[in-house]
Amino acid sequence: MSIITNKKATLNYEILEKFEAGLELLGHEVKSVRSGRMKLDGSYVIIRGKELFLKNAEMSPYQPNNVPKDFDGTRLIKILVRKNEILKLTNKVEKDGLTLIPLSIFAKGPKLKLDFAVAKGKKKHDKRQDIKKREDKIDILRTIKGER
Repeated sequence: MSIITNKKATLNYEILEKFEAGLELLGHEVKSVRSGRMKLDGSYVIIRGKELFLKNAEMSPYQPNNVPKDFDGTRLIKILVRKNEILKLTNKVEKDGLTLIPLSIFAKGPKLKLDFAVAKGKKKHDKRQDIKKREDKIDILRTIKGER
């Protein structure tokens, strides 16, 4: 079950391949994420050196009145991935011009995991087609329910 989802990811991007990885968070950040005080909208995954980082993810403090002095709600969060996966992702991003976007954060036992994807940006007409398909599906379901 996901704690936080990036709702605009499937609207703005065509998802090609999904990955799962761990997150390197501090104690108060873990509490904040578990309580749902993080936004993934507009965030993305970057490759620096031979490491992956989550950028532009906004995190609110767990206890606003008791915030650590060095708290930064938009700091780079290290993503824990194996070296061979990093090489694979680097090739896809650099050669094919694809993007790495976070899809959701979920709990797997006591650990928090990030679900991210290699994605290709959609054009405006592709987004319109997806919205049209979704609306048509809803209309069909409404008519079926009305007939019974």
